Amino acid sequence: VDLYMMNCELLATCSALGYLEGDTYHKEPDCLESVKDLIRYLRHEDDTRDVRQQLGAAQILQSDLLPILTQHRQDKPLFDAVIRLMVNLTQPALLCFGSVPKEPSFRHHFLQVLAYLQAYKEAFASEKAFGVLSETLYELLQLGWEERQEEDNLLIERILLLVRNILHVPADLDQEKRIDDDASVHDQLLWAIHLSGLDDLLLFLASSPAEQQWSLHVLEIVSLMFRDQNPEQLAGVGQGRLAKERSTDVAELEVLRQREMAEKKTRALQRSNRHSRFGGSYIVQGLKSIGERDLIFHKGLHNLQNYSSDLGKQPRRVPKRRQAAQELSIQRRSALNVRLFLRDFCSEFLENCYNRLMGSVKDHLLREKAQQHDETYYMWALAFFMAFNRAASFRPGLVSETLSVRTFHFIEQNLTNYYEMMLTDRKEAASWARRMHLALKAYQELLATVNEMDMSPDEAVRESSRIIKNNIFYVMEYRELFLALFRKFDERCQPRSFLRDLVETTHLFLKMLERFCRSRGNLVVQNKRKKRKKKKKVQDQPVASGNVSYSTGELEAMWPSLAEQLQCYAQDPELSLDSMVPFDAASEVPVEEQRAEAMVRIQDCLLAGQAPQALTLLRSAREVWPEGDVFGSQNISAEEEIQLLKQILCAPLPRHQGPEEQGAEEEEEEEEEELQAVQVSEKEFNFLDYLKRFASSTVVRAYVLLLRSYRQNSAHTNHCIVKMLHRLAHDLKMEALLFQLSLFCLFNRLLSDPAAGAYKELVTFAKYILGKFFALAAVNQKAFVELLFWKNTAVVREMAEGYGSLDGGSSSRRPLAWSPEEEAQLQELYLAHKDVEGQDVVDTILVHLKTPRTRKQVIHHLVRLGLADSVKGFQRKGTHIVLWTEDQELELQRLFEEFQDSDDVLGHIMKNITAKRSRARIVDKLLALGLVAERRELYKKRRKKLAPSSSPNGEESLKDFCQEDLEEEEILPEEESEEDEEKEEDSEAEQAQGSSVLSTENLGQSLYQEGFSAPLLWLQNCLIRVADDREEDGCSQAVPLVPLTEENEEAMENEQFQRLLRKLGVRPPSSGQETFWRIPAKLSPSQLRRIAASLSQPEEEQKLRPGLEPKVPGEQNPEEEHQKEQRAQALRALQLARKKKAGPVSPSGEGTTGEKEQLQMVPRKRQLLDSDEEQEEDEGRNKAPESRAPGIEKKKRFQIEDEDEND
Repeated sequence: VDLYMMNCELLATCSALGYLEGDTYHKEPDCLESVKDLIRYLRHEDDTRDVRQQLGAAQILQSDLLPILTQHRQDKPLFDAVIRLMVNLTQPALLCFGSVPKEPSFRHHFLQVLAYLQAYKEAFASEKAFGVLSETLYELLQLGWEERQEEDNLLIERILLLVRNILHVPADLDQEKRIDDDASVHDQLLWAIHLSGLDDLLLFLASSPAEQQWSLHVLEIVSLMFRDQNPEQLAGVGQGRLAKERSTDVAELEVLRQREMAEKKTRALQRSNRHSRFGGSYIVQGLKSIGERDLIFHKGLHNLQNYSSDLGKQPRRVPKRRQAAQELSIQRRSALNVRLFLRDFCSEFLENCYNRLMGSVKDHLLREKAQQHDETYYMWALAFFMAFNRAASFRPGLVSETLSVRTFHFIEQNLTNYYEMMLTDRKEAASWARRMHLALKAYQELLATVNEMDMSPDEAVRESSRIIKNNIFYVMEYRELFLALFRKFDERCQPRSFLRDLVETTHLFLKMLERFCRSRGNLVVQNKRKKRKKKKKVQDQPVASGNVSYSTGELEAMWPSLAEQLQCYAQDPELSLDSMVPFDAASEVPVEEQRAEAMVRIQDCLLAGQAPQALTLLRSAREVWPEGDVFGSQNISAEEEIQLLKQILCAPLPRHQGPEEQGAEEEEEEEEEELQAVQVSEKEFNFLDYLKRFASSTVVRAYVLLLRSYRQNSAHTNHCIVKMLHRLAHDLKMEALLFQLSLFCLFNRLLSDPAAGAYKELVTFAKYILGKFFALAAVNQKAFVELLFWKNTAVVREMAEGYGSLDGGSSSRRPLAWSPEEEAQLQELYLAHKDVEGQDVVDTILVHLKTPRTRKQVIHHLVRLGLADSVKGFQRKGTHIVLWTEDQELELQRLFEEFQDSDDVLGHIMKNITAKRSRARIVDKLLALGLVAERRELYKKRRKKLAPSSSPNGEESLKDFCQEDLEEEEILPEEESEEDEEKEEDSEAEQAQGSSVLSTENLGQSLYQEGFSAPLLWLQNCLIRVADDREEDGCSQAVPLVPLTEENEEAMENEQFQRLLRKLGVRPPSSGQETFWRIPAKLSPSQLRRIAASLSQPEEEQKLRPGLEPKVPGEQNPEEEHQKEQRAQALRALQLARKKKAGPVSPSGEGTTGEKEQLQMVPRKRQLLDSDEEQEEDEGRNKAPESRAPGIEKKKRFQIEDEDEND
């Protein structure tokens, strides 16, 4: 729709409103319905606000709505509807669009709506319109609460909103072009409000206890009325020009006069007596041109001092995101009659309304009855009216409501919150910075008022000031606030006015604190220290009872006494099994998952010398968990039972807090950690020690930034800057902190300024610093180089006392120097591992380095050697992702639904999610989305072993069993950093190396038993075929596993088969793009063959061996004849292919070759994936001599486990 051509329906509706004839407006019979239709159209406008723009272009408000408002007030339904429509039409453009649009087309619509609002504001600047509004509001307020209807309250609120909307419209400075003391549109609006008597109604609403519900509306209107005013100037209106103002004006005129005289003198020197078209050329010795020759200057010598190499160059464009923030608040002097009216309004407001209104608004804010960010109006009113009171006639009783320690706390809390949000919400950083500026102004005015109370002649007022200061200076947060604001000052978000107010507030705070310390002999303040507690990682620990560990010799010495007791009690038939229960029935952890804890309890009883309890627990556990014979078989003898208890005593069982304990004590532990995290103490305050906190390059840099605009600064601002820099240089003896080239350039500009006489304090300080520098440079020639850098206190001390003077105190903490051999090793390791996918190159280097180094040291030395470009290239991926997009939330929800029935839901989600995040972030998001009710639902589920070890009473089997149970019941920490989590995952992977391969073998065996023999053989053939193709082609890419038979399709959909595929490293299909599982490209041909070998079935291998013993019956279900033949053929093809590619592998000491050697290769390869017990069992069953070297076997096993880890 063309916005400049009105819509037909809108045009017809507007025509049905009525018409203006002279000064009289004649309404149509359908006027009320037309107004309601316009409200309905506005409710359904599009994102460009087309209806609003068309009504603004047609000037409906000026030509129709305002005449209806003023001339047809007696028609109550029509009057109410017109007020509703005007409130909608005049609402701020920011509310219409949400924020200032960045897209050009929408920004154009935003500016168009803003232009129409400014036209509405100009049309409202008449006494007639506000007269009708004030009369209506007066009549409604005359009604008592029992007579006032709901419609009356709505009309009162709409009138207040309409006044708010009109006052909120920003001024168009380019269009108005008003100077000070001239009446702008906003001034005309204020004068109309005054003539209509609406200001008296606002004072009544602010002071009446019965009208508290309108407190925030009134405060918002008052803040918009005074938004361009300066409270100190407003307080002095009508009292004549003060001597201070006259002296300030005279000083400004004198500065301008001196600069004008200097410019005239310079121009006079530039004129020569005889004009010459050829002024000549000069060679400037010592100043190089573009080449190696001296510079040739083609102008007169009087222009030489203004020469710069940058003349004629195109200035570098500063990106928008790096540009300094613009000043938004502009103060101006209104017309005199408007200022007199506003002064009287402020006086009456302070006398009758301030304390009651501010108390009501504070109550609304604390009870969360207000809207978001309404506290900014509270802080503005606090700063404005307290400043007015201080400048007019200081009476602390008028502002007693906001003159308390609670107000200081409220302002400091909001200031800290805005500061943190500005650092977090980077998109809205400018808005948070503006709110922070308001809070800082309020804090500044509170300090100024307390400081003014110190000079009061009333003793009670001075005592109140002393109490407030005692509370403020005691609390640590008030003292640390300014340091935090200086350190995080960002000129891209915070304007120069914020820095000016921050410098002035800090100056006032330090002056008050210094005076308070002098008046008191010693000042005791609160001190808080954060005590860092490192999280204990869950890992295998030696056997411990409490916190005492026992060596093997101690355990052996302890055993004889225990053995005697056990022999006595083992034959005791009266030993009751009901006396001790080996599990916790009240725990949320299932009973079958508490076996590991029962084993630890048995060991604790033995260590405590309680042999009967240990024996009772063992027998009870055997009754509860008979599977696997972990606690012994049912017909175990007494001697075997005692030997089993000895193995339990000596076994290094890992100890781990169960999820039921952690879940029960979770809240108590959090409270204890919070109490222990911060230690509160008291100490004697030293002002110089506190001042040393400001001796930082970030603080000095902020002061120098403000000093650059010394010409535009007020005399008080320049004094605050110089005073702080003088404290650092003179009081702390840290002049070298200011030895910086940019500051010296500023001093040079100041000293050469023609009006330097007006800045005597600045000139004196500059000469003092320069004198100190040249005195130091005479002793330390490196001081000229130090000018190029900002310095910390350690460098400052070294510059004064000599370089290396601090080495003695910190030599133990200095990192070791890199020797040439270490640098060569570092370079070799980096070049060898930098291109390896799936691993962090720095972590790999740290493992192989001989001398222990930190990650930071390795990264910085790589950059120093030129092997890497920047430190940023080594940042771990995924550590800076904080916010979740909508697509990422949908992906997380889909992954949860896909893997919610698996054993390790969180592990599968972390493996398949696109944007990598930490476990804690994913768990928090799952809880926030409501996908899980508690963290316990995301714990790893226990996997039952279908083929337990043949030696259940063995020491190794106990260790593996407990290790697996504890790892599967692992509890995820609630909050952990990315780096700690990666370290924990690495340690877990190292601990699980022994059991990961075993679980793969068990998975394969269980699948064989469930009838998946043919799919497993098909998977083997696919892996061998892909390995052959990759060796022939020399390149690799992901190959899909396409099941062509119904049996293979069912296997690919089986959850246990999919778990085996993931264990082998086969990649599942990605969301929405792939259908089949794929063999990843990173697997080499040798790795593929080893994986295929691990899938071989032991029974089939034994069948293929001629002359070997038959298989043990009962280990595998019977199969069909054609399936047996198919498996046998596949295994023969597998052996032939392996022999062809890698050659035969036979044990040393055997000289036989041929078919027997090929057939024996399969069990040899398979044994690399078995546990020690299974190797002994297989070797005993096959009667094959053990002739392999253990080193070779360990190496091969390590390689295969690495592949499983990477997968």
